Amino acid sequence: MVTVIKIGGSLAEERKSLVHLCKELIIFSKNYEIIIVPGGGKFADTVRYLYNKFNLSNEIAHEMAILAMDQYGLLLKNIMKEAILTYSLKDALKASKRRILSIILPSKIMFSLDPLEHSWRVTSDSISAFIASSLKAENLILAKDVDGIFTADPKRNDAKMFKRISASKLLKERFGCIDEFLPRILIEKQLVCYVVNGKHPNRLKSILEDKRDIYTKINPY
Repeated sequence: MVTVIKIGGSLAEERKSLVHLCKELIIFSKNYEIIIVPGGGKFADTVRYLYNKFNLSNEIAHEMAILAMDQYGLLLKNIMKEAILTYSLKDALKASKRRILSIILPSKIMFSLDPLEHSWRVTSDSISAFIASSLKAENLILAKDVDGIFTADPKRNDAKMFKRISASKLLKERFGCIDEFLPRILIEKQLVCYVVNGKHPNRLKSILEDKRDIYTKINPY
């Protein structure tokens, strides 16, 4: 079964960590059907800056943010020489069956279908979930720069990490590190999602192997 992994843009802040993750994902893809969706990172931050500076419309900002994901995808390809770039869900699935890692550039898919609202409630988290559901993926893994979903800012001593949490709970209570719209898609598409620290690729491997480790599992109910 296919697993979609979104590589968060925040991971690009530490070059060594991102390169290590990418190298490990190439190795993992030899044994698992993996498809990569890029985050937005600094490219999306630039869109947010211009959104405020020039009072951009939500429609234009939404499209620019999606193109930011394409740019980050090109960066990831530069690191993962063995991976292929594609705008096609069909081609990504074909590659995964052959144990070839693919990076989906989401702009053509999202511009053509336009399935999500145009607002900052929707980020690469929700876009990754939509793509994962379109691929009929078994799991969605959000590789970020945090260990999982916490009750408060992880830097606080009283913050506790959820090992498991329901998407319905996330609809009622806002927690950091995932976008506001994501729980709706997980519920609608009945998609299991994991939030994990991409600086520790072994934890992603644990998810692929269905083993316990340090991460948060979001159940779609």
